[in-house]
Amino acid sequence: MTQRIEDIAIAMVAEGQGILAADESTATIQKRFDTIKVENTEENRRDYREMLFRATEAMNNHVSGVILFEETLFQKAADGTPFVELIRKANAVPGIKVDQGAKLIPGSEIETVTEGLDGLRDRLKKYYEAGARFAKWRAVIAIGDSAPTYNGIHANAHALARYAALCQEANIVPIVEPEVLMDGPHSKHSIARCYEVTEWMLKEQFRELYHAGVELEGMVLKPNMVVPGQKSGQKASVEEVAERTVHVLKACVPASVPGVAFLSGGQSDEEATAHLSAMNAMFTLPWKLTFSYGRALQAAAIKAWAGKKENVAAGQRAFTHRAKMNGMAAMGKWKKDLEKAA
Repeated sequence: MTQRIEDIAIAMVAEGQGILAADESTATIQKRFDTIKVENTEENRRDYREMLFRATEAMNNHVSGVILFEETLFQKAADGTPFVELIRKANAVPGIKVDQGAKLIPGSEIETVTEGLDGLRDRLKKYYEAGARFAKWRAVIAIGDSAPTYNGIHANAHALARYAALCQEANIVPIVEPEVLMDGPHSKHSIARCYEVTEWMLKEQFRELYHAGVELEGMVLKPNMVVPGQKSGQKASVEEVAERTVHVLKACVPASVPGVAFLSGGQSDEEATAHLSAMNAMFTLPWKLTFSYGRALQAAAIKAWAGKKENVAAGQRAFTHRAKMNGMAAMGKWKKDLEKAA
């Protein structure tokens, strides 16, 4: 029997669990491997991801879904077990990144629009057959002197809505990811400016989803948190980030969306965890608030592994610790001293 997308979306935001973003493109994983001086071969990529997917405690207890890169969706573990099967065995939902990257909008120096709609309907059929039950498409909104523009906001919201409608047609849950980047230039990128742009993007996004006929109960939102730009020289308290982020979500996100799975967006591992926990502890919310982290779940694990077979257990311990911390944060129960205990 075909599973309803509403049920899959609810499973993706299960209590105390979140989504592992393991969808780094070959070029992105190159950067990660460069930090540990490991050659970027198909075998090394497989071994690294297998280490994560076989971290039983993390996968069974704290991970509700895994976003895969196309190569990984069709890949098998060293013993021949398909990765999709490993993920399913852990009661997690396998997913797939389907966009083809952000490209500059003509006439702009920093604004981009994400491509990948051409041929997507056929690709989604293939991904569904391979076991993917949700998809991800990332739009990036840059803050600059004269950015974003309405053209940039609208182009990305429209593309995300078209993608989401195609996913639901294929019985695949869309993760809708409109990311306001935190690496905007200089002092103009304050926390207030981040709030303003995030609100604009989310309002436009839900308008476009409505026009595209997207069923809100069968999607998951993956937004940025409201934080000051990395180059602004400003620091915000954990409480301020939590307050502003929840405020913008309440102003823009309908209660029928089952869950919001935040991206970490360049925050440190611990910051991303602390902010998520504060939101869950401080507020009563209409949706589940959880995580969909890539680097913030994997940074410690990849460092501990360092490409060596004898370090697999250490890499898994590091991954399990971060997954557990974020699982606690998704319930508003994370405490700083839990980090020291590890």
